[in-house]
Formats: sequence, structure tokens, C-alpha cells
Amino acid sequence: MALKTELRVVALVGGVGGAKLAYGLSQLIAPENLTILVNNGDDFWHYGLRICPDLDTVMYTLSGLVDKTNGWGVAGDTIAMLDALRNLGEQPWFRLGDRDLATHLVRTSRLRAGESLTDITRSLSAALGIQASLLPVTNDDVPTIVSTREYGDLDFQTYFVRYRWQPSVSAIRYQGAESARLSDSALAAIQSADLILIAPSNPWLSVGPMLAIPPMREALLARDVPRIAISPIVAGQAIKGPAAKLMAELGYSVTPHTVAAYYGDIINGFVYDRQDSDLVVETVRTLVTDTVMKNEADRVRLAGEILAWAARDDVR
Repeated sequence: MALKTELRVVALVGGVGGAKLAYGLSQLIAPENLTILVNNGDDFWHYGLRICPDLDTVMYTLSGLVDKTNGWGVAGDTIAMLDALRNLGEQPWFRLGDRDLATHLVRTSRLRAGESLTDITRSLSAALGIQASLLPVTNDDVPTIVSTREYGDLDFQTYFVRYRWQPSVSAIRYQGAESARLSDSALAAIQSADLILIAPSNPWLSVGPMLAIPPMREALLARDVPRIAISPIVAGQAIKGPAAKLMAELGYSVTPHTVAAYYGDIINGFVYDRQDSDLVVETVRTLVTDTVMKNEADRVRLAGEILAWAARDDVR
């Protein structure tokens, strides 16, 4: 049931944490008022297919298809294709489920036919019954490159999946971001938004690639509306994934302070967990609440608390 609000909401999301908040928002906001902009810095080519992990994680989450144990992939999927690859002498390191494979086949064939990633994502989302607007932030290729002390430069999925994010990181760059274009649909959504949220996604690996696109940063700063980020760091740990490890390797303190400072003037509101209530973030207005989303009820609760707080006149 949608909240009684006319707020037009844009959420910047990536990964499992972002998908969870996107789900909560989708349960509370009329679909015509919700746009979810998804990181595509971790997209890559694999066995000739275009794989968009963050887009697919959000898409499967919103459609109810997601594997709830992992937080990604399709629930109950099989891996007959991967087994066949092994029989042919391959050593597949990126899991491609058989039902998930259909998504990549359709996306790749349409990309090769000249369709944009934005239009393809809209079509796939509609086919899965998603009513909110789900969009990649750009139609351009903007691969995230992770510089590691052990292996040098790695593309994101090699670092994240093949090496299970264990190499030590010395730097991150967003290749091609400086010349990338914000999609027309993404720009229009930001320009009409009454509220902009940055999900509790990894700031460097999931949100950073989006903010590295100059038109994105410019569009966000031009909006005099609540621009609120939710911290993915709770009590010195990442809720999921390598955020805490990465922050330490890059020389940052693993605290919500660091996350707020990373976003800087992009945000004017910040949400962090009660377990860090002894820390005071003085640079922006804050909401301290329970941010850990253990189940679907938590996702809806957190989304509702943020929406209610954002609707107050003093959150600017």
C-alpha cells in the first residue's frame, strides 16, 4: 500500500543493500513516483554475454524472483550450463544460473541490435511485473577498475567474485566516467525529484561509479531537495560485502563519519544506525535509527522512517 505522499523519489542503489532499500521503497511509494537508478560500473562481458549484476540484483529483488539466501540470483535456479562448461574443460568462476542466463541472452541480443541499456532494462522489468522505473544511470560503459597490491589492476568482477574481494586495494578508478553521459531518463528523474536517496550500498564500489559521472554530480547538486544517504557501516563493520575492509585498506576510519564525509556536499541528510549513536555527525542533519534490514519487514520499516523524516521541512 502506497504512502499518502506526492513525493517523487529517486534512489541511487547498487548491490544487495541497495536492492533491499529499493524493495522497501517500492512497497510504500506509488510506482509512478519512484525511480531507482542503478550502478552499472560493475557490468562486464562474460562468454560473449553482457552481465549487469547490480541491475539484475535489483530487478530480481523487486520482482520477487531473488534468491533470498544469497540476496542475488534467481531463487531455485539450476547450473546445468555451468556443469556443461566444466565438462568441456572450462573453470567457470562467475555463477550464471540457467534461468538467470535467459536475462543475459535477451539483454545481449538487444544490445547487439542497437537498443540502449535503458530501454532494454525497462522491457525486462516490465516483463517481470515491476511497475516502478528501474534504470541504469548511463548507457555508456564505465567499468570500475580496482588496483590491488597482489595482482595489479583488476576489473571489478575479477576482484569481487573470482578473488572474493580478498586482494588488498590501493586505489579505485572509474574508467570512462569523466566522459560518460547521464541517460536522458536518469537526468529527467533527478530534475523532477522531491527526494533523492543514496542507499546503504558500498560508497566506493556501488555509488562512486555513479557520482564519478560529472553530469550526475551536477544534477544532484542542482536540486534543492532532501538528498539523504544511508550508511552501510554499522559498529565498525559492513552489513554485507567489502566496504569495511576496503575503507581500512584505503586509509579511512571505518565509521559513519567517513561515509558522510565521502559524500560531502552531495548530501544534506544522513541516516546511520543506533549502534553508532555515540558518534555525532555534525556536517549534515541526521536520523539515527535501526538500519540493519534482516527481513522484508525491516526494509519497509526503514524506508518508511526515512520517508517520514525527509518529509519534514527542516531536512534540506
